Amino acid sequence: MEAALPAFSHGEPLTRRDLESITDERHRYELVDGTLIMSPSPRPLHQRAVARVLAALARVCPAGCEALPAPVDVWINDDTVLIPDVVVGRREAFTERALIGAPELVVEVVSPSSDYIDRFLKPARLAAAGCPHYWLIDPRTPSISCYALEDGAYTLAADAHGTDAITLTEPYPLTLVPEDLVTPY
Repeated sequence: MEAALPAFSHGEPLTRRDLESITDERHRYELVDGTLIMSPSPRPLHQRAVARVLAALARVCPAGCEALPAPVDVWINDDTVLIPDVVVGRREAFTERALIGAPELVVEVVSPSSDYIDRFLKPARLAAAGCPHYWLIDPRTPSISCYALEDGAYTLAADAHGTDAITLTEPYPLTLVPEDLVTPY
């Protein structure tokens, strides 16, 4: 039996409480400015990149922070709830239900179905919320682009493609090779 979406009021922006009433666990539901966004479940290539960047971050994450994979709700405000592929937040910002406020770092692995959302919508909302770091991984290229928040907007801090290594000092000392994030062992 398929799970149905609850009936929502027409013309009214949705809120975090509306999002919590959805029982369908086959899809990922997020809110951006009160608008519901649904994403299909990710593919193995996507999940491979998520798992590997999560493992790399977990090794260098400071004691006061935690790196977690999706699905973890990030409550930016009442009408914007995001679910990053990987989120790093201060331990005290995590509740039993979600991470409240701006994370320290968000990593999104771009899929054909999420390209616009990951490249434009999410970074705009996260920058406005004050998230200092936003990374995009494109497993099809493969590439990684690391952005840092400057004067309220993200600027490219570093990027790498294929077998080129990217060595970061911010937010944590880390070296990644895009191809290593997606190539099966």
